[in-house]
Amino acid sequence: MDNKGYKKLRVYNEAHQLVKEIYLITQHFPKSETFGLVSQMRRAAVSVVANILEGQARTSKKEFAYFLSVANGSLVELEYYVELSFELQFFNREEYQQLESKRRSTGNLLGALIKSIKRT
Repeated sequence: MDNKGYKKLRVYNEAHQLVKEIYLITQHFPKSETFGLVSQMRRAAVSVVANILEGQARTSKKEFAYFLSVANGSLVELEYYVELSFELQFFNREEYQQLESKRRSTGNLLGALIKSIKRT
């Protein structure tokens, strides 16, 4: 499994770490949010990674760029969920800053990869 092409992408590794952090932090959300914010946050985070993988598996750069764009949309969606969860006090400032840092880092790598693909 380590020979998969996507595992060589820095953006994959960063996004994968973000997914794991989202799963860990949402374990402590109120039970009433299991089918609300918990589900939405996890799905958005997983969608980022899934679209990176699907795009990387495509045969054209245009398709790859499209799926990276979809991944970016999911990342922006996740940004809102993280902000809302913090405002609702589902996690503390330190956890918020940690998630936000990882999300920004993922976004920067994603944006750079999209630009790189569109240039070539």
